Amino acid sequence: AKNNHELLGFITPIAFEMFNFDSYDLVISVTSESAKGIITKPSTLHICYCLTPTRYLWSGYDEYLSNPPKKLSWIPFYKIISKPLLNYAKKWDLVASSRPDYYVAISTAVKNRIKKYYGRDSEIIYPPVETDKFKRQKSKVKITNHNSKIEKLRMGDFFLIVSRLVPYKKVDLAIEGLIKLGKNLIVVGTGSEEEKYKTKYKSNKNIIFKGFVTDDELAMYYRNAKAFIYPQEEDFGITAVEAQAAGIPVIAYKKGGVLDTIIDGKTGILFNNQSIKSLSGAVLKLEKMKFEKDEIVANSAKFSEEKFEKEILDLMKLNV
Repeated sequence: AKNNHELLGFITPIAFEMFNFDSYDLVISVTSESAKGIITKPSTLHICYCLTPTRYLWSGYDEYLSNPPKKLSWIPFYKIISKPLLNYAKKWDLVASSRPDYYVAISTAVKNRIKKYYGRDSEIIYPPVETDKFKRQKSKVKITNHNSKIEKLRMGDFFLIVSRLVPYKKVDLAIEGLIKLGKNLIVVGTGSEEEKYKTKYKSNKNIIFKGFVTDDELAMYYRNAKAFIYPQEEDFGITAVEAQAAGIPVIAYKKGGVLDTIIDGKTGILFNNQSIKSLSGAVLKLEKMKFEKDEIVANSAKFSEEKFEKEILDLMKLNV
């Protein structure tokens, strides 16, 4: 259970159905999988804050079958064995999707998926982002690179990625694109691909891997970057909002949550394809443009914790 939880996915629905909420007037499930399947009394209001319909059953079904999690890839005939289990899970997921009284989506992309896969309407309330933590400061902080590839980077001398280093985040796409252009890139984050990337790009003086950093260090990197690179598709994408709160534009793949969070041409640049050519073109385009930092910061305010709290409370007041 601790080390191979993927093998227990088929009993997760049973676990959620065993909870007893009989003494509650309101239950809010926050889920991208099974929590929406809780069973409540007719008098109890169940609001589902849906991060996305279960990805490996719906929008990511084909990718999941073709590229199973590493901990499951050892199973012989994985695709053949998993299909009946996934079909069972799909049937349960559809039943479970009918249980919430009200759906809240985290973005337009998720709202569309809820309608497509579950046939349910939903309201959008964006996730809370700690925008105050990253708001731009006027001081120009010098950043010292501890691995001696680049001695000092001043504000505006580098691009930034903040991400888990896992395959679907497409961090290697951004690295390749910035190498092609001869630009400096700082990569903040850890993950399964970390050692692979460090080994592959260790000879390139323009790429710096910082690994895990503190909140204060992260804010410093945001505030001093030329722009934030966002090559992946996400359901919402908190780091793209954090970057805007720091006043820097975002270069992002034109799909998913960024369609809600980035104003193309004003708070960032959206590129059409997950390719080096498309991303590189967006970088060159951004460097020729002038962005208003106050406008970028103002856009991030739409996703603040205060706004989230108000909208959630208003929703509950209307329905309880």
